[in-house]
Amino acid sequence: MNNWKTRTVARIAPSLKVTEGGGVTVRRTFPAAGLDFVDPFLLLDRMGPWEIAPGQAAGFPDHPHRGFETVTYMLEGQIEHKDSFGHHGVIGPGDVQWMTAGSGLVHSEMPGSEIIRRGGRLHGFQIWVNLPKRDKMIAPRYQELKASEIPVVESGGVKARIVAGSAFGRTGAVTTHTPISCLHLTLAPGASHVHDLPAAQNAIVYVISGEARFEGHSETAGEAKAVIFAHDGDRIRFSNASNQPLDVLLLAGEPLNEPVARYGPFVMNTREEVYQAFEDYRAGKMGTIA
Repeated sequence: MNNWKTRTVARIAPSLKVTEGGGVTVRRTFPAAGLDFVDPFLLLDRMGPWEIAPGQAAGFPDHPHRGFETVTYMLEGQIEHKDSFGHHGVIGPGDVQWMTAGSGLVHSEMPGSEIIRRGGRLHGFQIWVNLPKRDKMIAPRYQELKASEIPVVESGGVKARIVAGSAFGRTGAVTTHTPISCLHLTLAPGASHVHDLPAAQNAIVYVISGEARFEGHSETAGEAKAVIFAHDGDRIRFSNASNQPLDVLLLAGEPLNEPVARYGPFVMNTREEVYQAFEDYRAGKMGTIA
């Protein structure tokens, strides 16, 4: 018989509006004052929802990365990606791009051409996942999945879109360098969800919309709140606390427990490695977008 124990809530973090890229405003959970990162997750940004006017091209123009992975998960609209290795792709609603920056590249993320032409709504997430020291200088790589390639499971009033990790006996299509879970869960009114995971892993539940209640915690969490859990159990349990659907993003990962040296678009283990990344970028070693 398993003696399961439900984790308690360590803190509920707000999302703060910050300006990034070409003047766009995102809602950032971390890095922020008092919460630099949640190992191995380095950044959690919610993009929008934004209303894009016809002809408006606000986004994230050419910029470099080295030493980690960027995850773009779209809920609405289109984002077009280009990079210095010749990769070009468009991701739309329900699609995900899991980009391993590794040794370094330059890329851009802008509204898709159809959105720029007609206008429309953009909504999604950008997550940065740290790479272990052994993998920081590997060759850049893309995993770009359409919504139809992401497993979807429905059970007991819970719909799970499994980007990475496992739920309900299914495993996501994204392969990761260390154990990572990335799940988009929708709970019907009255539904609850239990997610098992090793006690050593860090875990976050970000509320996209609705109201969530967590076992053993009196305070509910509403839209744009991120619930971070203690390491005192091997499962997470939460329920829909309203009469509307509850939409959340669940992130969990094994901490790397390695030094983090970061500045702007580079995340390495030492300051010297960050300085080298800037030198390599200025010298054109990460390429340019044609």
